[in-house]
Amino acid sequence: MAAAAVLLTGATAGYALHAAHRSDRQHGGASASFTLGGPALYFRDTATGRVAHQPLDARGGAPDRTPGGPACDRFHAAGGTALCLRAEPGVLPKTYAIVLDQRLREVRRTTVPGVPTRARVSGSGQMLAWTVFATGDSYSTTGFSTRTAVLDLRTGYLVKSMEEIPLTIDGVRYHAPDLNYWGVSFARDDNRFYATVSTKGNTYLVEGNMKDWSAKALRQNVECPSLSPDNTRIAFKKKVSDDPAAPWRLYVLDLRTMTETPLAETRSVDDQAAWTDDGEVSYGLPGADGRASDIWTVPADGTGAPRMTVAGGSSPVTVSN
Repeated sequence: MAAAAVLLTGATAGYALHAAHRSDRQHGGASASFTLGGPALYFRDTATGRVAHQPLDARGGAPDRTPGGPACDRFHAAGGTALCLRAEPGVLPKTYAIVLDQRLREVRRTTVPGVPTRARVSGSGQMLAWTVFATGDSYSTTGFSTRTAVLDLRTGYLVKSMEEIPLTIDGVRYHAPDLNYWGVSFARDDNRFYATVSTKGNTYLVEGNMKDWSAKALRQNVECPSLSPDNTRIAFKKKVSDDPAAPWRLYVLDLRTMTETPLAETRSVDDQAAWTDDGEVSYGLPGADGRASDIWTVPADGTGAPRMTVAGGSSPVTVSN
């Protein structure tokens, strides 16, 4: 927990410093010619802070990169809907959660206190979730916690914080003041979802149900779950070390057998991986040659080797239509 707190503190300070130096990008919308159209890999260009895209088979360099997307600190898209989390610097940082349509025109904006960290859109484009690092919760000795919201575009209903969702752990209704949720990933029925919850120093994978608004813990030590397109597996980061410099490793959990497979990526990944297709996942890592972040891709079955797919990128997401 202490290690996580250090990372949260560092991430928050980094975001605040970074944001203070890019005020010119804070209100940037997409160019008129830049839309959601695939198949393509969309991502945040770390050099400009704006979303770009490239062909799925592009590798590493930037020759095939198409710029012109909105300025976002975290981005995700599916089903003709995009979610752009944009940080607003200040003594008390806040985040704009901006919903965009197929042409990346703004259709809704919500302001939440905190620093953006995770964004997800369901395959239909109707369900959205975002997580920010929040400050000021009294239970947190470090002064940091998370806040996760869920938005249903079909009804317009916004759950500002998941913390009140009825939760069961080991079959027993669980109550605690220190519950934190993050990293929602929706199933294709727009009802079932997965997320991480932490309490008393432990992290759990939870399966949630939107219709009856409930969640149950399935397994410990699963963070930032990402559901595969066929809805049978979850890519996640697992804590494998107490070393604060390299605490996590990417795994895939088969939901049918509940067996875990470590992926060929052995570096510590602090990201919510995104499935490029049913056979590969992509994720961000600290960049080389002074870049803030690079995007890497690795097979989802534990074979092969990671390869760089975007130099200077983060928030990867495959847009198929």
